[in-house]
Amino acid sequence: MKVDVLLGLQWGDEGKGKIVDVLTPQYDIIARFQGGPNAGHTLEFDGRKHVLHTIPSGIFREGKLNLIGNGVVIDPVTLKREIGEVEEHGVNVDDRMLISRKAHLILPTHRLLDAANEQDKGKDKIGSTLRGIGPTYMDKTGRNGLRVGDIFLPDFKERYNRLVQKHARLLSNFTEFSYDLAEHEPAWFDAIERLRSIPVIDSEQWINDQLDAGKRVLAEGAQGTLLDIDFGTYPFVTSSTTTAAGACTGLGVAPTRIGEVIGIFKAYCTRVGSGPFPTELHGKTGEALRKAGHEFGATTGRPRRCGWLDLPALKHACMLNGVTQLCMMKADVL
Repeated sequence: MKVDVLLGLQWGDEGKGKIVDVLTPQYDIIARFQGGPNAGHTLEFDGRKHVLHTIPSGIFREGKLNLIGNGVVIDPVTLKREIGEVEEHGVNVDDRMLISRKAHLILPTHRLLDAANEQDKGKDKIGSTLRGIGPTYMDKTGRNGLRVGDIFLPDFKERYNRLVQKHARLLSNFTEFSYDLAEHEPAWFDAIERLRSIPVIDSEQWINDQLDAGKRVLAEGAQGTLLDIDFGTYPFVTSSTTTAAGACTGLGVAPTRIGEVIGIFKAYCTRVGSGPFPTELHGKTGEALRKAGHEFGATTGRPRRCGWLDLPALKHACMLNGVTQLCMMKADVL
């Protein structure tokens, strides 16, 4: 079997979570492969709205397994809160979700570094969600990061302290930024205990074994192609590979195992944060789109910038991803 990939073709917020929920009955496994709690995948049913930040969007479907892959960065506090909200709906998350041993952890100091960096940029800020995503990926590529598998090691606390000391040295450079780490640590370590109770696996071996056994896998992307670290509107981008290539590195599957690539786009464009937006509407029409489409960030609550559909950008995104199927969202809003 092959892995089908579902991803966004714009600046995120295309409606990926809803399509994943619709397609989940056709699959056995839903797997997140990049990003972190900067994602906000919204599902609405039984009169309630559910916003998933880290948990894959197949979690509410009985009999389906959900994998948080190695390419995802995890904030234990956010994940614990999210698990609690999902379990309020009668879902036993521990029976339906697995986490890669190689996924990296977001520390409280990663979030502090994110906030300090953004504050320091002033008017040149990139519009970060301030969830600590960028600093965590920096530690990952700098070979300093903590991974989920590390929480089971006897020297985990020592590893944590070493990384925090490094972060404290970096934070000392931001003279206008003040913080109290003691406010954040108790909740973080409490969430680590919850994380230890979730099945943690060598996901790259597991997912290939599942494919060999004939299981159908849907890889769920976060953010959008135009926010890709390499091919997005740099530097106003996210810190991960949001294209189809990210499914290979973020799950540990070979390019030859990629099947359908399902691209999601809106009938118009939106963007949260700073950066280029060639078709942006600044007047009453843009405001009307924002109001009709309820265009406010699922993660940050910030109003989204709105504009016409950018067909050249969409065509470029299709080329980068090798898109085989397109899903257009919010034509009714337009």
